[in-house]
Amino acid sequence: MPRQNRLGRIGIWTGAWSNALRGDGPAGAGTFDVAAELDALGYGTLWLGGSPAVAHAAPLLGATSRITVATGILSIWEHEVADVAAQRAELERTHPGRFVLGLGVSHSHFTERYERPYAAMREYLSALDSAPDPVPAEARVLAALGPRMLALSRDRAAGAHPYLVTVEHTAQAREILGEHALLAPELKVVLDPDLDSARATARDYLRFYLSMPNYTGNLLRLGFGKDDFRDGGSDRLVDAVFALGDADAIAGRVAGFLAAGADHLAIQVVTDDPQHDLPRDAWRRLAETLPLAG
Repeated sequence: MPRQNRLGRIGIWTGAWSNALRGDGPAGAGTFDVAAELDALGYGTLWLGGSPAVAHAAPLLGATSRITVATGILSIWEHEVADVAAQRAELERTHPGRFVLGLGVSHSHFTERYERPYAAMREYLSALDSAPDPVPAEARVLAALGPRMLALSRDRAAGAHPYLVTVEHTAQAREILGEHALLAPELKVVLDPDLDSARATARDYLRFYLSMPNYTGNLLRLGFGKDDFRDGGSDRLVDAVFALGDADAIAGRVAGFLAAGADHLAIQVVTDDPQHDLPRDAWRRLAETLPLAG
């Protein structure tokens, strides 16, 4: 997969579609009209957050004509290789070139099967390679944070889809990935010009992730301390892993990630209920300032 070719420059990341398709929220025709509008606005990829299944991509692909749909991410502990490969092959037949399989090892408190995550991912990729309907390396990306998983995403996938990272992590990841592998980090956005209010919204959401050792371990490697994890995150941490402010301020932060080596940025607009909201107005405003065709 040539860098940027499938994902475009800017995508939208949300868990709301996955939750709705699981029955946790509405999934009526209007929901998919939103996906069609994002397609028309020029966003490159719809990222399905919230541990989606491959099948969750089908209605979004059916509701759109151009945009890529990607899992961000599918947990390798929850889905059997044969099912993933077969379902991905069906999407490729019906919507050729428009689905990207994002894979990750998730977190230990979400599954009793969690052990040897790096080795388990290698084994999962080998099983995808040898499945009756193989998933090509160029059609998959890995949720990679640390150096070993980043190297694996370079060697065994199209590239990496890191979550909850900073500009500095993006630059370090680019060094590990080299020139050719794709780097598509997620970036949380609070579109609110009142920075105190924006940080409060950010902390309400960030608190959940600061209970997960995979994320806090990566943030410690980046130079944050345990004090930064208290009470939903210090100002320094919040400002590093979120883009806060009006649309122009968000565009400036996006430019920083792209300059650091990101090929694609998966924007997650954080609201008071990010697991269920589809913040259509915010996505429209951002489409006016972000480099969707860059």
